[in-house]
Amino acid sequence: MNRINQKMLEDKKLLSIYFTAGYPALNDTVQIIEDLEKNGVDMIEIGLPFSDPLADGPTIQDSSTAALKNGMTTETLFEQLKDIRKTISIPLIVMGYFNPMLQYGVEAFCEKCHQIGIDGIIMPDLPLDVYESEYKAIFEKNGLLNIFLITPQTSETRIRQIDEASNGFIYMVSSASVTGSKSGFGNEQEDYFKRIGTMNLANPQIVGFGIKDAETFEQATKSAKGAIIGSAFIKHLTTNGKNKIREFVTSIVG
Repeated sequence: MNRINQKMLEDKKLLSIYFTAGYPALNDTVQIIEDLEKNGVDMIEIGLPFSDPLADGPTIQDSSTAALKNGMTTETLFEQLKDIRKTISIPLIVMGYFNPMLQYGVEAFCEKCHQIGIDGIIMPDLPLDVYESEYKAIFEKNGLLNIFLITPQTSETRIRQIDEASNGFIYMVSSASVTGSKSGFGNEQEDYFKRIGTMNLANPQIVGFGIKDAETFEQATKSAKGAIIGSAFIKHLTTNGKNKIREFVTSIVG
């Protein structure tokens, strides 16, 4: 069973952390992953930096720009992660945009992820129909789950199509804005969380965008299986480097 599927079976609310590979420094990637697992994080999304990250707010965009300047590339990331399964047991997901994957070669990219021990991929700009017609077989051959996003504007019909095509979890974007732009959740978001929670989808939902502290984590996970923190953790790295990761995690989940 894929590690993501195994993790979804655990009787707890899950904390997933996103960070940009190669930030703050090029060679920080592995230590950040190891420190996150050591301090109780359930899943990690490793951001593959891209020059035009449309769904990301300024915090993650700035970290991507810095990581690219540091020299991070797809090949460099794969080299950094080649022995990651010697020390890490939790699910690892590569999150990025389709262009770098296409440039590397989709089949070669998926094969490399499989060799390393990556469990899933999030590509916000890879449409569902294109994935199903052209790439699904490649992902499945390499044991990779493709994680799809939904937003408050996604129709019920589309949500059910995504649910049917998914295996693992659905990435539930808390709002239609970019990452890092919210300060807490209002009634509209909470109603959306509840609405999706009552749809009885086959796949659990993990909420992303706008989770930054214990309060927003609790709000987001009332109706969902877990939550993803990205921008707030990137800000922590900007301030503290790769230090004080324990303090950050405990500030969210105790």
